[in-house]
Amino acid sequence: MKNKPAYAIGSVDSALLLASLLQQEGAMRVTDVAARLGVSVSTAHRLLGMLVYRDFAEQLPDRRYAAGPVLRRGPVQQASVATLREVALPHLRRLVEVVGETANAMVLAGSEVRFVATVESDQVLRVGDRAGRTLPAYLSSGGKAVLATLDDGAVAAALDGLDGSAIARVERELRTVRRRGFAVNDQDTEAGLTAVGVAVPPAGGFSGAALSVAAPTARYSRDRAPVWAAALTGAAAAIARDLDAG
Repeated sequence: MKNKPAYAIGSVDSALLLASLLQQEGAMRVTDVAARLGVSVSTAHRLLGMLVYRDFAEQLPDRRYAAGPVLRRGPVQQASVATLREVALPHLRRLVEVVGETANAMVLAGSEVRFVATVESDQVLRVGDRAGRTLPAYLSSGGKAVLATLDDGAVAAALDGLDGSAIARVERELRTVRRRGFAVNDQDTEAGLTAVGVAVPPAGGFSGAALSVAAPTARYSRDRAPVWAAALTGAAAAIARDLDAG
C-alpha cells in the first residue's frame, strides 16, 4: 500500500506524474500536459523544461514532448495506450453515472498494472485519481482479471518473485476469476478500498487492458460485485468494439 506523503511537494509530484505519462502514453503537446495535470500552460512548460534538462523528456521536431533517454529503458505500447485512454474515457464516464463510483482503465506491464485513465465519482467520500500509478497485477482487481486471461507461462512470469504459497493462492483466485468473469480487490492494495475489475477483450491489435470500479470499502457489499461486473463487462465490450473500429 502506498499513501501520499503528509508533506507532499506539489511540483515534484507533478513532475513525476508527467514523466510517467510521457513514458506510458507517448508524445504530448504543452497544452495536453497542462490539461492532464490541471496546471497552467506556463507551469506545464516549466515542468517539461526541467524534465528535458535531466533527460527525462525530449522535444520532438513537431514541438511535442516525448519520453527521454532515462525513460526509454523499457518499451511500452505508447501509441496503443494513448488510444486506449482516448477510447475508454467516454465509457468510464458512463460507468460512473451508472454505478456512482470511480472508474479506471489500466494496462498490464510485466508484473504490474499501470493506470492510464480515471474518472472520479462526485461523492464526497470517493476513491481518487489513479492515473499514472502502478500496482502489482496479482493484487489489483484489473490485474487479476487480465492475468486470468493469460496462459500458464505468462502467469508464471508475472508472478515471478513470489513464494510458493503466494503463487498457489493467486492461482486459486485466478480460477475463481475465470469462473465468475470478474475479479475483486478487497483491501489487498489499500486499506479501506475495494474494487471490482474485468478484462477488456483483445481488440484493434491491443491486449492486456482492464477496467475497474473502485469504492470506499464502507460502501461495498458482496451483492454489489455482480452488478458492477455486469456494467464493467458492457463497458469493456464497447471499448473493444471502438478499438476494432479504429
